[in-house]
Amino acid sequence: MNARVETRRGGFRGPALGVVVPFDMELDRELWRWLPEDVDLLITRTPYVDDAVTIEFARELTHGAAIPVAVRSVVAGRARVVAYACTSASFVGGRGGEAVLRETMTGAGAQEAITTSGAIIEALSALGARRVAVATPYLPELSALLDRYLAEWGIEVAVHMALGLDRAIWEVSSARIAALVREVDRPEADAIVLSCTNLPSYELIAPLEEELGKPIVTANQATMWAALGRMGRAPVGEGQALASREWVPLGR
Repeated sequence: MNARVETRRGGFRGPALGVVVPFDMELDRELWRWLPEDVDLLITRTPYVDDAVTIEFARELTHGAAIPVAVRSVVAGRARVVAYACTSASFVGGRGGEAVLRETMTGAGAQEAITTSGAIIEALSALGARRVAVATPYLPELSALLDRYLAEWGIEVAVHMALGLDRAIWEVSSARIAALVREVDRPEADAIVLSCTNLPSYELIAPLEEELGKPIVTANQATMWAALGRMGRAPVGEGQALASREWVPLGR
């Protein structure tokens, strides 16, 4: 029986993963694809911000009460692990800013908290990747802060390519994303990082890993892998290198 089918005794009773996303997140359905049948997903959004996707936009997303209020809305139910699924807003303040964001989440009631940027670091560690190629949809100045964040964790960026977009990132086609990943690949890179939770990636990961011969870590994939790992679960991702790796706590 499908674990999410309601029974006479009540609705679905399995554990729930809480996910906080920005108002402009368009890929909720993709997050569900990594989810095991015995886990539910509770998603909430932070308030609207009237700006293009810039450095200031990324900083504004976590300003004030937005994150605590969103976290409280999912931990009021079954969620004990909460993920903040936005790459730029979690790396824009550097390693220290990402730590403060997690502390804010646990202060609002999450028993365990993870951000997308933190999840990417954990994923690269699990894969043994120390030198990466980075692909992003962002403006160059925002992308540069991702390089800085990775460097703070001792991860070298061999090459970085950015699409230069500041809005409607979810409209980028899978074909364009795949072309970007192929273009950014370098022999010296241990892995490829595809940033932004608004870029679809589930269908691309396994085929491109087979084609390029190295792991690909994407924002949504890493977020779900790290969050589910904290719940003692593995993500659903046949053929994906990261999905087959056991999550291990990373010393911070």
